[in-house]
Amino acid sequence: MIDARLRLQRCDFALDVALMLPQRGITALVGPSGCGKTTVLRALAGLERVSGRIVVGDEVWQDDATGRFVPTHQRPLGYVIQESALFPHLDVRGNLQYGRKRSDVASRHIALDAVIELLGIGHLQSRRPTTLSGGERQRVAIARALASDPRLLLMDEPLAALDATRKAEILPYLERLHRELALPIVYVTHAMDEAARLADHMVLMRDGKVEAAGGLVELMARIDMNWGRADDAGVVIDAEVAEHDPHHGLTCVGRDGAMLWMGEVAARTGERVRARVLARDVSVTRQRPGETSVLNVLPVVLESIQRERTSALLRLHVNDGRSTDGWRLLARITSKSLDALQLQPGDALHAQIKGVALM
Repeated sequence: MIDARLRLQRCDFALDVALMLPQRGITALVGPSGCGKTTVLRALAGLERVSGRIVVGDEVWQDDATGRFVPTHQRPLGYVIQESALFPHLDVRGNLQYGRKRSDVASRHIALDAVIELLGIGHLQSRRPTTLSGGERQRVAIARALASDPRLLLMDEPLAALDATRKAEILPYLERLHRELALPIVYVTHAMDEAARLADHMVLMRDGKVEAAGGLVELMARIDMNWGRADDAGVVIDAEVAEHDPHHGLTCVGRDGAMLWMGEVAARTGERVRARVLARDVSVTRQRPGETSVLNVLPVVLESIQRERTSALLRLHVNDGRSTDGWRLLARITSKSLDALQLQPGDALHAQIKGVALM
């Protein structure tokens, strides 16, 4: 585990967090600008001196009780920021070799060739940073951070400086890092779509404190979180590819008997996939609809209701209600619809989800 207890008091800002993060997979630090996400990252790196204690696995990087503080250059970590910060006078190979010099030759466990292949930068080795696209520069920056053979990779909004095209280009490479490296990654972002696509664990921060922390799937299905009021509120579901319908450009994914049709994805049958279902794209009905253009109609049980002035957010359980297994969905409906249907927790309903709404 990564155990971090951090405190900082400035005239205009106070940080007071206690984090227990998994030592494998991606943890997303999410929250509005100024809530302390980057300060936490800089404290983990030793770039920001705060009070507290930081333990990564069996290594103590900071402990105020004993006076221990490991300086940044002695912490086995990689750090990636919004701008690639590559050395312009070195080609890609030179930038990677600079990162490699930071690693301990005797204890290296990440092969540089594997990193180059993983990030698809083999053909860029002789080029200077000024000749690379934004996405290529950021992939090289990530490779340089990994070349140092870190025990922890810190990423501070690494896609924020990229346009939508470059962002779409680099996301699959980040997913490969997630799948293929047994390395903890702490990923700062305010973009919920990035967190939903990449993270396993999530920490929601607000005003220098942790508002909630836990598994991504479970946390995003909570209706008491602040993102429940946002337009992009929704859940993430993990499933397997059940079948493809190439004639109509569709893929069916499922788990525990529940099936959803979505736009065709490049994944093999049986492969694990992740989809995001937005609350605004889910409606409910008491009776199963007859002829309808909506591809996905699922039996659900209404678990809870978060009512606002003009709308309501429903938490739905996709199964017979007798088990804690199964997907959760969120549905946003008007308060008028809530009153008209006289909805109450425990009601058996049907959820309608447009296939095109699944990402």
